[in-house]
Amino acid sequence: MTVYKIITSDLDETLLRQDGSISPANVEAIKRATQRGVKFVPNTGRSFLSVQDLLKQLHLYQQPNQYVVSYNGGVVVENQGNQVVVSNAMPYDEAAQVFAIMRQFDVDIHVYTLNHLYIDRLRTDDQAYLATRGVQFTEMVGDFTQFKDQQIMKVICMNPDLKVRQAVYQAVTQAFTQVNCTYSSGIYMEVNHAGVDKGNAILALGRKLGVTAAEIIAIGDNANDLGMLTKVGMPVSVANGIPEVQRVAKLVTPHDYERGVADAIEQLVLSD
Repeated sequence: MTVYKIITSDLDETLLRQDGSISPANVEAIKRATQRGVKFVPNTGRSFLSVQDLLKQLHLYQQPNQYVVSYNGGVVVENQGNQVVVSNAMPYDEAAQVFAIMRQFDVDIHVYTLNHLYIDRLRTDDQAYLATRGVQFTEMVGDFTQFKDQQIMKVICMNPDLKVRQAVYQAVTQAFTQVNCTYSSGIYMEVNHAGVDKGNAILALGRKLGVTAAEIIAIGDNANDLGMLTKVGMPVSVANGIPEVQRVAKLVTPHDYERGVADAIEQLVLSD
């Protein structure tokens, strides 16, 4: 029987409810797993700064040798001091071109630097969604050259209309031979540098910690989780996972984000 050493989980719609809260069942299961020495690593498209309150609830806030994967694998930070241990930024010219393409469509655009989020042409429906996640941002003023000397982690766009997001996806992938484009949360289309995804980031962290892919559980629900689900030993889909996620999963939990993560932990880590 495999002894798992890392549990890595997507946040929105996997660990967190639609209002951004976490259920007591998920909190308790994670607490019991970490008490056994298993690392619980949030793996999100969002900034690590936006998950600090969650880390407090999980008793992982500012803890040494505990980690968060952020920006779809763009960076891995140690919770103590938010120290960067893995960085996969976008080249400036690539990010600038992606931004210019997105601006041709009816979307707002998020530019994530290492420590901040800037939003161009903020939509009210996006603002309402971000409020449920406690995400801090600055409305963008000026052109893209303001990011010339910053680390750009990813560039994403938002429109709830799938056809609009698909059109942006097609335009970006036609312009580049190598970028990583994914969909998330049913409203975003996200772009990272080629080879940057949640899976490669958790494997890189595993190598630093002496943990193999076979010893990692990954839990997700959406397309931007496929990068980690296809690379670890135990891929798990919560019950609300999209069909593509459920197809690659070795375990589909009986419950959704309300306690799907707890289901997985109880079956795979706490069952002995």
